[in-house]
Amino acid sequence: MNLNSLDLNLLVALDALLKEASVSRAAMRIGLSQPAASHALQRLRDVIGDPLLVRTGARMELTPRAQALRGPLAQALDQVRTLFMPDEFDAGRSERHFRLMMPDLAVELLMPPLMEKVTKQAPGVTIDVVPWRGPAIFTAEFARTIDLVISIGDAFKGFHRQRLYTDSDALAVRRKHPVGAKLKKREAFLAARHVAVVIRGASEDLIDTWLRSKGIERRIALVVPGYIEALHVSARTDLVAFVPRRLIAALARQLSLQTVTPPLDPGIDEQHMFYPTRAQFDPGSLWLRKLMLETGRGLVPTFRSS
Repeated sequence: MNLNSLDLNLLVALDALLKEASVSRAAMRIGLSQPAASHALQRLRDVIGDPLLVRTGARMELTPRAQALRGPLAQALDQVRTLFMPDEFDAGRSERHFRLMMPDLAVELLMPPLMEKVTKQAPGVTIDVVPWRGPAIFTAEFARTIDLVISIGDAFKGFHRQRLYTDSDALAVRRKHPVGAKLKKREAFLAARHVAVVIRGASEDLIDTWLRSKGIERRIALVVPGYIEALHVSARTDLVAFVPRRLIAALARQLSLQTVTPPLDPGIDEQHMFYPTRAQFDPGSLWLRKLMLETGRGLVPTFRSS
């Protein structure tokens, strides 16, 4: 192939076509008219020697050659974009968009104080928080869209890790719970009905994995996908939530909850910030990471209650 005759915009069009598997949606994604996108597809077919998209019934599907191109093409475009990345980041004038992935408890604890800092320093910057997913379903294609990950000590391929803050787990129950402080005793803890939190990509609540290693099974009455849902349920029922202590403290007054120290101590949780290796020296990423570290390390220390 003669690279002198290759239009780089064709690669952008190819990336959109491979991601959308639709000429019309690809056109919308990159701001082209549908005829222009169709023309780009035909040129790409001629250059690559493959139909790339074929019609199957009412749908368009990628050919095997197109499927094989998706990963390498996205990586190549990422590398090209870094060639034009500015050497400086002017927070006050930037309109950059950052994409973060974190569980709901991290959103509750970190995003209000972080956004206060962002609003003051960079009013034009926007942040998109996407639902947390574990390393097992954290695909390379998805990872390329993420600027920061907040998570416990899991490893994310292609990301560096920094400790953000520490926490511990406790029991959350509604005020005037019929058992309440007695839950600190093992007998009451085992007799209680619990709400478990099974986040996306996990098979069970991490607390239950840890309890089972101690030969203990608690009574699970309800399973929810997030910690905040667990606290809302506990605030309106007699179910018990075994969740991070900082989150209980943050919502205790609003939801009329109280914190009870469990009869078994799972120890300290470490919440980490992960950032892409490719963005290690990116000024915008450095700015956001600095703010996030300040936010995490500035959280009020946890304290033990009843």
